[in-house]
Amino acid sequence: MNDVRLNPQASTSTARGHERCVLITGATGAIGGALAKRYATPDTHLVLHGRNVEALESITNACQAQGARVTPSSVDLTDDSALGAWLDELCANRVPDVMIACAGKNTHPQGPGELEAWPELQALLDINLTTPIRMTQHLAPAMKARGKGQLVLISSLAGWHGLPTTPGYSASKAGIKAYGEGLRGLLAPYNVGVTVVMPGYVSSPMCDAMPGPKPFEWPPERAARVIQRGIDANRARISFPFPLNFGTWWLAVLPAGISQWLVKRLGFGQ
Repeated sequence: MNDVRLNPQASTSTARGHERCVLITGATGAIGGALAKRYATPDTHLVLHGRNVEALESITNACQAQGARVTPSSVDLTDDSALGAWLDELCANRVPDVMIACAGKNTHPQGPGELEAWPELQALLDINLTTPIRMTQHLAPAMKARGKGQLVLISSLAGWHGLPTTPGYSASKAGIKAYGEGLRGLLAPYNVGVTVVMPGYVSSPMCDAMPGPKPFEWPPERAARVIQRGIDANRARISFPFPLNFGTWWLAVLPAGISQWLVKRLGFGQ
């Protein structure tokens, strides 16, 4: 789907004063939408991306009501040419100060011992892993040339240790975690920060569809508050909630046999 322009106020590209430009993909999702509302202030230009046009119009209107200038888009993030043209156009007008790559999806095996269907798994890897890396390839050089910027990549606590209930999702989140960690050291000398966000369970339709228990589930507003605070502090990693983060971190450092036994005992086995 091409770039969408919902109204003249939303689509204007003329910068006002010293406003900050914040780009959020997945702005029609739970975390992305909550972050959009937190960043929606009169001194902010929000570039919001979402696949659901009706939901995108709703979040655009809500952010405008809080005083933000909003440019919405539904460009196909998995189309490399369309994505590149969109980001080049944005950077020609104003390089985003902050990019938050929230767009993502999940899939899971449909039965015991069954692998995830390849078309669904490929689509998941495209949006969860490849797209944020593609966006970074376009935006990091522009931020580096300007001498400042913040790239925010959304991983998950599932990135600490693969779960049998969501192996493809776990792999995509482990991959983006490692990429962000490496990128932070690479770009730090150029005043470009990189933050990896590792949420636990955050209330949303996608969370509801995930199999297995969902301990310490947070509302998206609480998650957005913690994420924004960490971004503003240029933290290398933002992970929450603490009890679940502490437990899943141990899964990554314990011997694999013990970790897999624990995963099964905790209700995540097939």
